[in-house]
Amino acid sequence: MNWLNDVLANDPNPNETREWIESLKAVIDNGGPERAHQLLEDMVELTRRAGAHLPFSPTTEYVNTIPTHLEPKMPGDATLEWKIRSIIRWNAMAMVVRANRKPGDLGGHIASFASSATLYDVGFNHFFRGPDGDHPGDLIATQGHSSPGIYARAFLEGRINESQIDHFRMEVDGRGISSYPHPWLMPDFWQIPTVSMGLGPIAAIYQARNWKYLESRGLMPKSDRKVWCFLGDGETDEPESLGALSIAGREGLDNLCFVINCNLQRLDGPVRGNGKIIQELESVFRGAGWNVVKTIWGSYWDPLLAKDHQGILKKLMMETVDGEYQNCKAFGGAYTRENFFGKYEETAAMVASLSDDDIWRLNRGGHDPHKVYAAYDNAMQTKGMPTVILAKTVKGYGLGSAGEALNPTHNTKKLDDEAVRAFRDRFKIPVDDEQLKDGNIPFYHPGEKSEEVQYMRERRNALGGFLPQRRRKADEKIATPRLDVFERLTKSTGEREMSTTMAFVQSLNIILRDKQVGPRAVPIVCDEARTFGMEGLFRQIGIYAPEGQKYKPVDRDQLMYYREDTTGQVLQEGITEAGAFASWMACATSYSTNNLQLLPFYIYYSMFGFQRVGDAAWQAADMRARGFLLGGTAGRTTLNGEGLQHEDGHSHLLSGAIPNCRSYDPTFAGEVAVILQHGMQRMIEEQVDEYYYLTLMNENYPHPELPEGAAEGVIKGMYLLKDAGKAKKGELRVQLMGSGTILREALAAAELLDKDFGVTADVWSCPSFTELRRDGYDVERWNRLHPESKPRTAYVTECIESRPAGPVIAATDYVRNFTDQVRAFIPRTYTVLGTDGFGRSDTRANLRRHFEVDRYYIAHAAIDALAKDGKMTAKDAARAIKLYKLDQDKPNPIGV
Repeated sequence: MNWLNDVLANDPNPNETREWIESLKAVIDNGGPERAHQLLEDMVELTRRAGAHLPFSPTTEYVNTIPTHLEPKMPGDATLEWKIRSIIRWNAMAMVVRANRKPGDLGGHIASFASSATLYDVGFNHFFRGPDGDHPGDLIATQGHSSPGIYARAFLEGRINESQIDHFRMEVDGRGISSYPHPWLMPDFWQIPTVSMGLGPIAAIYQARNWKYLESRGLMPKSDRKVWCFLGDGETDEPESLGALSIAGREGLDNLCFVINCNLQRLDGPVRGNGKIIQELESVFRGAGWNVVKTIWGSYWDPLLAKDHQGILKKLMMETVDGEYQNCKAFGGAYTRENFFGKYEETAAMVASLSDDDIWRLNRGGHDPHKVYAAYDNAMQTKGMPTVILAKTVKGYGLGSAGEALNPTHNTKKLDDEAVRAFRDRFKIPVDDEQLKDGNIPFYHPGEKSEEVQYMRERRNALGGFLPQRRRKADEKIATPRLDVFERLTKSTGEREMSTTMAFVQSLNIILRDKQVGPRAVPIVCDEARTFGMEGLFRQIGIYAPEGQKYKPVDRDQLMYYREDTTGQVLQEGITEAGAFASWMACATSYSTNNLQLLPFYIYYSMFGFQRVGDAAWQAADMRARGFLLGGTAGRTTLNGEGLQHEDGHSHLLSGAIPNCRSYDPTFAGEVAVILQHGMQRMIEEQVDEYYYLTLMNENYPHPELPEGAAEGVIKGMYLLKDAGKAKKGELRVQLMGSGTILREALAAAELLDKDFGVTADVWSCPSFTELRRDGYDVERWNRLHPESKPRTAYVTECIESRPAGPVIAATDYVRNFTDQVRAFIPRTYTVLGTDGFGRSDTRANLRRHFEVDRYYIAHAAIDALAKDGKMTAKDAARAIKLYKLDQDKPNPIGV
């Protein structure tokens, strides 16, 4: 026992230590390692109670968590499953290589699925449940680069035809399939978009959490369904991959399983060449309260580990870094014999009778279906905590010298003919050399009646149907409230002042009282409910907490105390915009994943929205999310006092780039109500795959009655708020456009123009310049493609042309690009004012003067535009500058 001699060398009482170790060995021999573990834990607890500080070790030995004698027997036909897996490997490889032998350089990836094929195969054959029958079905977050393997399986199952896989990454003409998991492009197939790395894991966590939430509220029956999330070890460097682990551990999400393909390589080289990524991940997940299952070594290692009585092999395994493990697989058995086993005499002797080929065939756990089955079975049996399976694999497994375990492997998408033949031979694919002539790589299908295909279908039938599959619409029909339900918000407030944020909160309360939609509404905040005046919901509908409230809140004597409840409806996510958005997305796609429609409202500081989680917002669009995002205290001059990192002047440009996100910047309560009611009807009643973004302000002011017939204009993007009447002879007329709080500055500017210059102004409320731009481009395109038809007119053009001649001035609390996006559709002199530049702290009046969007700058811009049109003179413009005390020499706010 050389390792024991090493331990005892510096021991102050070696005899006593030897006795303890020998006693423990006797326990292991007679009672097993589980009994030894129990005794050790008891002794550790006793020592700690005595006052000793015992450091916690977050990692275990570099061996499989499940010992061989505790592995369950894998059911099914292992030989047949290997044949199926080999065919899938071949077709996945052929799909990518064929695509890249065509013109166009389509790209693609072989190596990721090559390393994870067994991980998927075991799941599809034995664990992943489909939604047929009584079971609601599992959710599979596929690692994006492995998509060819999922397609290859679906091809054998008959769900995708040969033409489709032969048009991999060729979708424009409607014949091909998407590069990665994209529900928008394949709405009946993919469940979660994942290839923007890191987004899959956080989405999976909050999907699993959402199921627990729905079960607790009685909206969904309890089941043993699981979210299976596949990711690569390199992907764990993304903050989103590991950033939300604690919520899964804290809330005991035993319906969640991460499967991390630890092939030790990221895109350019080793993940942790100088360390051990599996050990690092083990410590992170264990610390976060997860059940960690390490599946490192395959069955061919079992005899060697069984002979390792002195622990030298395990010691060597711990000492060897990942960069060296990569070398062992890249350079073969002889290299491994010399550079790995050769480090110690004992380990060299262990493999003395093995050939170099035998050593090279020593498999990793992630390629051994029996070891993978044991890990998955453990995940299924684990209660009260989520599971992560750390499966060690080889990147590019099966590619041989063309890319197995080599640094450039991730980008491998082309194989030469020799490599293709070697791949065929290794996996025994019945394709002969004649079929491979002239660079041809045929797909292989064993036939509809083959035992392979019949076995696959039998397994999927037993597990409830095919996966992945996606539901387009919920079966249920829900009626949403009509606009008249919001009557108190569409009426004038008189002298009573309120903000659009408060208008939203009042609208939400109306929605929550609706018998059909109310229970489906999910208010989501990331620790800012009091900021937005939503604390009343704490008492009214409660905050979801899986364990209820174990303490008396400090504000329990107040009417709106902080109330947590197992059936609470509010999701108070803490300070995590990424987590809150992932939570919103889980609710926003519940119609598809759960056949249960929800209506989530996520309210946040608008500056911390699309700018901070823009990648996830695009993921939500791809995933066909439905719900409301509320950018609170929006605008660059509205959130006075907060400064540069809080004041939003560009979120509408970011949201406007998302095709199925409809963005609005309402000014008045009636507009808020119209947008919310319209959005509910579209998303819940009509089940249209779009989501809505509303910016809200905290500035209080009176709200007028919504003009009769204005609701349609609100949704289209603009309506006439102040009608200056028919033009009079010799009258000077301008059109003022605005949104948000700056619309009120436009109204004030109209009064200045009339009082000081005799200029008449129509004022347009424009809740959505984004919708106006989309309509304009749609009309422009139609006219271009239909030259012989009567031209259509853009809605914004129609509105402006309906008023008397005169220039148009648009001002908002956002950068000028926001209003400038409709310039092409305004056939008049068009001036835009906006809040370009960095925000800063000050009063609203000073900020609006600084950014030159207040009533005085708007009025001056109107006079200047009239002068350019020859209706007024430069002297008039100069008089406006003097009258309104505009600083001609102040620096441009863009550069300040």
